[in-house]
Amino acid sequence: MDVVDFAQYFAALAVVLGLLGLFALAGTQGWFTRLMNSLATKGLERTKRVRRLRVTESLVLDPRRRVVIVMIDDEEQVLLLGAGTEIVLDRRPAKSATETAS
Repeated sequence: MDVVDFAQYFAALAVVLGLLGLFALAGTQGWFTRLMNSLATKGLERTKRVRRLRVTESLVLDPRRRVVIVMIDDEEQVLLLGAGTEIVLDRRPAKSATETAS
């Protein structure tokens, strides 16, 4: 075994350990999941889903009850949520942007 062979073995060991460290870092940082997600959706056209339900405001009344204003399809609903009950308190069309500005 001469010096050149020893240098080749040492270089190969350094490359293998470096790649192992890189894979460990990529696994902990989430690089693999991002890469796989981008490869899986590369050919597909991503459409943006239109959300129909949105929580506008929430107010805790006591430890068991809460009042929530939700917007569903251009309609606001005021709900009273309790431990075992849900009651619709009010239902009306949503305010437009011009009404809320004035």
